[in-house]
Amino acid sequence: MIYFLPLITVLIWGGNSIVNKLAASAIEPSAMSFYRWFVAMLILAPFCLPQVIKQWSVIRTNLPKLATLAFLGMVLNQSLGYYAGLTTTASNMALITSLVPLISVFLSLPLLGKPVSPLSVIGGVLSLFGLAFMLGEGDVLFFTTQAVTQGDALMVLAAVVYGTYCVLLKRWQMPFSNWTMIYTQGVLAVFMLTPLWLSSEQLLPTKASLPLIAYAGILASIFTPWMWVKSINRIGADSTAMFMNLLPVFAMILAATFLGEKIHHFHIMGGTLVIGGVLLAQVKPNRWLTAYRQRSQRII
Repeated sequence: MIYFLPLITVLIWGGNSIVNKLAASAIEPSAMSFYRWFVAMLILAPFCLPQVIKQWSVIRTNLPKLATLAFLGMVLNQSLGYYAGLTTTASNMALITSLVPLISVFLSLPLLGKPVSPLSVIGGVLSLFGLAFMLGEGDVLFFTTQAVTQGDALMVLAAVVYGTYCVLLKRWQMPFSNWTMIYTQGVLAVFMLTPLWLSSEQLLPTKASLPLIAYAGILASIFTPWMWVKSINRIGADSTAMFMNLLPVFAMILAATFLGEKIHHFHIMGGTLVIGGVLLAQVKPNRWLTAYRQRSQRII
């Protein structure tokens, strides 16, 4: 049962790709981005606002960092995802999103000063080959004869943005709780998204968009962060992160079930290469060697 939390979390994130696709025909992306975080912050306010007020002097000194994180993770990344839903499939969105851990590995070099291992380079090449195979529907050199669809390009950009967010989140350790950080970023994101929302042709959400906003604003924005942090505390960050590789699997199954999207051979083969490359890039041979030596010494 201890692995139930990260499993459900990734399942909800997989469902969020379906929500992104459905939202494209139900509500404008600018309005969807705004209402998602507005609903989430409204629900969290009674629980988080007192702590924010209590720790305001500390939060105020970290506002530039929090604003940068809010812009990257909650404004730009989410908005790109909703706009991508207009011109790409939920399956493609999930497979491209699965590149985030790999992107984070390579961004850790300039932002954290962490070296990139040879296995990470091999994993990166393997994942990029798989991505090209999937986007080109079996033709890895498709970009030489045809352009990448706008939605796929936006999702690649969203993955880079979120990878940057993850690395900066690790670099900027701040002296308050995860919930205080999430709430502060969310409130800042709502303010940033307000001008975008006001530019929408229809300010009020449509009836069809209400369950989508509820899913994104409650399940994907409140429950999943709580469950993910809980999982990290219970089974460790490395073990929890491995569940992220199930995201495209869940998303493609849900897309085929609820959206009628067909799963082709290039999805399976390309997705396998992408996930395999991400897994390879996360292998830490030095840690395994150290653990092996320690076990050997105990046996001796």
